[in-house]
Amino acid sequence: MRPHSIENLLNDGTIIARGALDFDIRSQGVSPRRLPSWTRTQIPQMMDAMARMPSGVRLQFNTNASSIGLSFLGSTTVAPGAIPRKIVLNLESNGRLQSYQSEKGNRIQLASDGGYRLLRGEPDTAWFRNLGTTERFSEIWLPHNAFVELRSLELTDGATLSPPQDVRKQWLHYGSSISHCMEAEEPAYIWPAVAARNSDVNLQNLGFGGQCHLDQFVARTIRDSQTDLISIKTGINVINMDSMRERVFIPAVHGFIDTIREGKPQTPIIIISPIYCPSAETHPGPTIPNNVGKFETIKGFEALRQGCLTLEKVREILEQVVKKRCEIGDENLHYLDGLKLFGPKDASDLPDDLHPNPSGYIRMGERFSGYLSKHIR
Repeated sequence: MRPHSIENLLNDGTIIARGALDFDIRSQGVSPRRLPSWTRTQIPQMMDAMARMPSGVRLQFNTNASSIGLSFLGSTTVAPGAIPRKIVLNLESNGRLQSYQSEKGNRIQLASDGGYRLLRGEPDTAWFRNLGTTERFSEIWLPHNAFVELRSLELTDGATLSPPQDVRKQWLHYGSSISHCMEAEEPAYIWPAVAARNSDVNLQNLGFGGQCHLDQFVARTIRDSQTDLISIKTGINVINMDSMRERVFIPAVHGFIDTIREGKPQTPIIIISPIYCPSAETHPGPTIPNNVGKFETIKGFEALRQGCLTLEKVREILEQVVKKRCEIGDENLHYLDGLKLFGPKDASDLPDDLHPNPSGYIRMGERFSGYLSKHIR
C-alpha cells in the first residue's frame, strides 16, 4: 500500500478536512485548527490549544478501498494523577461506523503547579479493514480530545481516491467544553456529532473547552462561513470564569448576533441556554473543582456582586434577547432552553457536576436532533 501525503491531498482537493479552517504545517505532516488563520493574533492562549483539538473535524473522500489507513502522531494531555486516555478515531462509511484506539503518541503530563512535561512517543497508523470494494463516501472522524499531526493516507493497492461529493445541509455550532465534549468516548459520539449524524447534516463544531465568551473573532468567523443553520450554546463559562455581569452580557449577546447577521441576515440561528449545573443554578461563579473533583461556586462578597449572573438569570436573559429581536422582525432567530437537552433529571450523568459523561452527551445529541431537523433548510 502506497502512502499518500495528507498535505498534498488537501492542497489538491482530493480530500477535505471538514470543520478545519486552518492548519499548522509540521515537518512531517499537518495539524488542523478550527479557527481561520487571521484569528491567530487575537485568540487567547488557552483557547488556541482548544482550537487545535479537532473536535468534530473529519477527513472526507470517495474511495473503493477495502482497507484504509491514516498515519498520524497524536498528543494527549494527562492531568495529575489521571490515567492516560487512548486516542480514538472513527471511520464512517456506507452507514457503518468503525473505531480505532491508539496508545501511541506524545504525552503532555500536566503538573499541579501549572507546569507540564512532554513525553515523546511514536506515530501510529489507524487501520480500518473489511470495507468492501464499492465506490463510497467516507469520513474519518479525528480525535476530539487530543492534538494530531496528520501524515499520510494509505489505501488498498489500486484503489480509487477522489474528492467527496457531499450535498448534505451545513450546520455550524458554537459552544463551550460541553460542546467540545472531551469526556466523550469517541469523536463520532460528541453530542453535536450524534445530532448531525442522526439528522444527516454536515457539522462544523466550534465548541471550545473553557470558552464561549462571545468573542467577536468567532462571530466574524461564523458571519463569513458557508452554513444553512447556526446554533450558539452560551452562558456556562461566563459564570464559571465570572467573565461578565448582566450589564456586559446582554449587549455582548446582541453584538454577537448583530455581527453574524451582517453576513447571514436570513440564516436560522438557535440560541441555546446552559444545561443543568447544580452549583451555579442560583449562585454566581466563579466555579472550581473541589477535593473530590466536583465543580462548585465560590462564595464572594455579596456587596460587590450586583449584576452577577446565575444560570437561572442567564436563561432568562437569553430568552428575552431572542424574544425582543423576534418582535422587531428577526423571524429566523429561535430560543432553546438548555434544560430540555440536559436537566435536573439527568444529574446522575453529570459526574463532576458540570460536564456530562459519555451517555449524557449521546442523550443530548439525540434530543437536539429533532430541533436540528426542524430548523435547518
